[in-house]
Amino acid sequence: MRPAFLDGRPKIAFYGDDFTGATDTLATATLAGLRSLLFLRLPEPAQLRAAGELDCLGIAGAARSMDPEQLRVELEPVSAFFSGLRAPVTHYKICSTFDSAPQVGNIGAALRIWRARIPNPFVPIVGGQPNLRRYCLFSHLYAAAQAGGEVVRIDRHPTMRRHPVTPMDEADLRLHLGRQGLQVAGLHYPLYGDAQAFDAHIEELLAARPDAVLLDVAREADLAAIGRAIWTRAIRQELLAVGASSVVQGLAAWWREQGWLEEGNAPQMTIAPARGPVFALAGSLSPVTAQQVGAAHSYDRLLLDAQRLVAGEEGYLAAIVARIADGLRAGRHVLACSAAHEGERRLLSDAGAAQRLAMACGQLLRRVLQAAPVTRVGVAGGDTSSHALKALDIWGLSYLGNLSPGVALCRAHAQAAGLDGLEIMLKGGQMGGADLFERLLEGTLAG
Repeated sequence: MRPAFLDGRPKIAFYGDDFTGATDTLATATLAGLRSLLFLRLPEPAQLRAAGELDCLGIAGAARSMDPEQLRVELEPVSAFFSGLRAPVTHYKICSTFDSAPQVGNIGAALRIWRARIPNPFVPIVGGQPNLRRYCLFSHLYAAAQAGGEVVRIDRHPTMRRHPVTPMDEADLRLHLGRQGLQVAGLHYPLYGDAQAFDAHIEELLAARPDAVLLDVAREADLAAIGRAIWTRAIRQELLAVGASSVVQGLAAWWREQGWLEEGNAPQMTIAPARGPVFALAGSLSPVTAQQVGAAHSYDRLLLDAQRLVAGEEGYLAAIVARIADGLRAGRHVLACSAAHEGERRLLSDAGAAQRLAMACGQLLRRVLQAAPVTRVGVAGGDTSSHALKALDIWGLSYLGNLSPGVALCRAHAQAAGLDGLEIMLKGGQMGGADLFERLLEGTLAG
């Protein structure tokens, strides 16, 4: 029997600024026991009917890789649709590493679009996600260098401080977001143990009329306090919240404390081994993804020339598609990845080139699936994932299970029989253990 709390309209509507992060939020909501579906574009009425009654409705996008004008074109229709849903919480889902810049993925520009329709005075920005080993203490962001690695301040992170498009050279998120046009106040975790003091401090901060309030996340226990602060205000006035999947984690933690969600209500989802050959595609390689590619011993590995893909060489693209399709039709697993060399890093330091590479990877995936249909694919890279799925005629994703923290396997919903039911793994550059591509083949039934 469904709790009465979950009857009626969605409690959460979220937009993911890239597809990998959006699938993590989909997983978070589903595992909390919420009926959840992620749409890959604005849903049509028939798709909403097919989805049924939802507690959590998401839309995946690519705002993280867009300039401010592209952001406006992307987000204005989404914000109009969400305002019609009347969900108590609208969540603008961003990466837990906050990588963004004034010219690319500008969070301040995005917020101004959302605020035109959701003008709540308290705009919480949730600053960490402990299950991914991302923490915010006294407004400074920390992140693990890799799975199981040392936690470092984000401006000393070996990958994020040197990100080719959005380098994180400032750990104080108030200053980082200030560069993007936001005045951000900070609320720090020592106050969380006293709900009355917590609420009073929020009101003190709001007296200065900041654009948003950044909330520390030092440990898992902080999430319920954050969820309470968000939900008690959302039920009085529809509320916009910003942050990683920890926004949904916080709400679910608070709802469980109140007895509105049962502790044992979360579905137990295991992943079976792949049925037949698997195709995996990795865009520009982060060190974590490069390590995973190196450990993918069960695949034929094919190096892609990023510069030729960006240049749009049709003959090169057709030849690569033919090589991949031949391998898949022969029953072999194939992993196509761009080479992590200095020339590529220089190329991709240009935001436009990085976006063109991601779009070219999308066309590559579409053409491979047309030439050699498979039942399971994996895509690595936030921007690559976003543009790859935009190239396919898929309208939605539902959650199947987690291959690794922050890495979900999803089921595609599509009109085309060849795509409906396709199993898709999307992963960000920093996500997953070294054996991730092998787990994509083997599943999780064996643990």
